[in-house]
Amino acid sequence: MSIHLILGGAASGKSVFAENIAMSSPQSVVYIATAPHLEDLVWEKKIAKHQSRRPSHWPTVEAPSQLAEAINLQQTQDVLLLVDCVSLWLSNLLLAQHQLDTSIAGLCQTLKDSSLNIILVSNEVGMGIVPEYALSREFREAQGQLNQQLAQLADCVDMVIAGLPWRLKGESTHASIHPCSD
Repeated sequence: MSIHLILGGAASGKSVFAENIAMSSPQSVVYIATAPHLEDLVWEKKIAKHQSRRPSHWPTVEAPSQLAEAINLQQTQDVLLLVDCVSLWLSNLLLAQHQLDTSIAGLCQTLKDSSLNIILVSNEVGMGIVPEYALSREFREAQGQLNQQLAQLADCVDMVIAGLPWRLKGESTHASIHPCSD
């Protein structure tokens, strides 16, 4: 079992990076999508763009709020899970007024107990200005705390900036990641 956490800002290339790692794996991939379906044309185009990049043989499990449960349902299979993205899951919980501490603890315990290889995609949201609204500040704080917990659990952590990965923790076990050479 290994956990690979991929962090980055909005439109940084983190999802493409995660998908490329998954495509290089000899394991079958199950994609866990956390995006809610909204009646928003821009949002739906973004979801369609993500879907069009993924191989058609990757099954998709939609888990906008039940992420730990979705991961647990895959435990009997020999698959690589690609979760995109943890930040959307967290914002879904926040907006639905779930108990964040309980949900985050449940996810972390599920990850600790898992026998699967898992790639987690998450937004890094703490590098900008202080948000104006209380809900946005609460989200930023919760996301920062969640990313810290996931990074502690992860075997490998990358930050993607402008489409370029920056290794923060661990050694790569994936063929698509090569150290830079002179």
